[in-house]
Amino acid sequence: MNLSGKKVLVMGLGLLGGGVATTNWLVKQGAVVTVTDLKTKDELAPSIRKLKSGKIKFVLGKHKEEDFVKNDIVVVGPGVPRTSKFLKIAKKNKKLIEDESTLFFQSVLNPIIAVTGTRGKTTVVNWIAHLLSARYANIKPIGNNPENPYMKAIDGLNKDCPAIVELPSWQLEILPNAKKGSFVAVITNIYPDHLNTYRDIESYVRAKANIFKYQTKKDFLILNRDNKWTNFFLAKKPKSNVLFFSKKILPKNNNGLFLRNNALFFKEGKTVKKIMETKAFVGGKGGHNLENLMASLLVVLVFEHGFKVTQAVLKNLPQVPFRQEVIFDDSKIKIINDSASTTPEAVIVAVNRFSKEGEVFLIAGGTDKNLDYGELARVIKKSKLKKLVLLSGSATDKLLSGFGRVRYKEFELFDSLEDCVKIAFSSSHRDKKIIIFSPGASSFEKFKNEFDRGRQFNQLVSKW
Repeated sequence: MNLSGKKVLVMGLGLLGGGVATTNWLVKQGAVVTVTDLKTKDELAPSIRKLKSGKIKFVLGKHKEEDFVKNDIVVVGPGVPRTSKFLKIAKKNKKLIEDESTLFFQSVLNPIIAVTGTRGKTTVVNWIAHLLSARYANIKPIGNNPENPYMKAIDGLNKDCPAIVELPSWQLEILPNAKKGSFVAVITNIYPDHLNTYRDIESYVRAKANIFKYQTKKDFLILNRDNKWTNFFLAKKPKSNVLFFSKKILPKNNNGLFLRNNALFFKEGKTVKKIMETKAFVGGKGGHNLENLMASLLVVLVFEHGFKVTQAVLKNLPQVPFRQEVIFDDSKIKIINDSASTTPEAVIVAVNRFSKEGEVFLIAGGTDKNLDYGELARVIKKSKLKKLVLLSGSATDKLLSGFGRVRYKEFELFDSLEDCVKIAFSSSHRDKKIIIFSPGASSFEKFKNEFDRGRQFNQLVSKW
């Protein structure tokens, strides 16, 4: 993109680093930058200090309609609702709408590996980076990562190193503006999510489908054969080579990875090759992570066709923070920080994984995304938790309604995470205590985001 002399409005500087990295990059490209944010100068002080140019104009504590008319390009931050009246003004005046992901796609020459899905995408991008790190030095996941936002990562990419990016649905809504596809696109799975933002689940899935919109026959699309929404994606007739992963034997006309008799096999045409045994992996990482591993391995096999999977490689797969992260474990207590759990299905997976290890003390609850908590209520009743501690919030209210329908009353409700942690630690137990913090909901009523929520949980645990 030639941005020299272009008037660019950054809508949403934020406090997580992405807005800062994007603004600094735009200035470096020669753009004339204005930053507008509903937060005040004092609230944004930590981010403003990280900006490298004194030539940036600021409109803080408000947005001005005129800024969305006189600027050539509007770069939208992650916290900005796509229904904003100011974005409608920009579109009406035929302004280019971009975000950090579209700028990134249009600016890098490296092959792009793009990953989306409802669950597992953060784990998959981290595992792909780990598996490819032997060949590509300093390879790191990009996007949805305060440590490595898009426009900060762009300068650290070596010439031939693939760029591994994580794309949530809100970025995929605008990604077609880039008019450029990725070399490999992955959709881990689809479950109901963000229904407070989308009209229905099909609208949410249509956004996900944009990940392969501009792929060509030279590119690869990796899909979960076991997920019911895969046929929806196939009906859009992707132009790329489609590979599948499945816990069942793949049909004759499907290529990819499948599970048979506790082993993974790679199928390519009539050739079927054993890749690895899975018992040790499932025992250490959990059955739900097997799908994440298959998605990751398929990407690696596209880049390294003869890639050898060894137990040493699998043993060193990184633990992703706040995703069923074991933060403490001894003979008496095990503590799991699953703060990135933002759907009821994620809580069910965590409880099922760890309930065999001892007496489970579950901390859950948060902000609703218009999701259904009926099944979670039924699972909790059957799971015989030692103690259920709930953090108040709109999602918690829906879970409580579900408890009313299944006649479940064995819980305690608190307004602060500190009280939740305190009661979980102070409650008695006979066998090993398993404390699981898996909210199953968003976090915005009490926290900045799930990362802030996870960090606060760790700080409270450290006190105990």
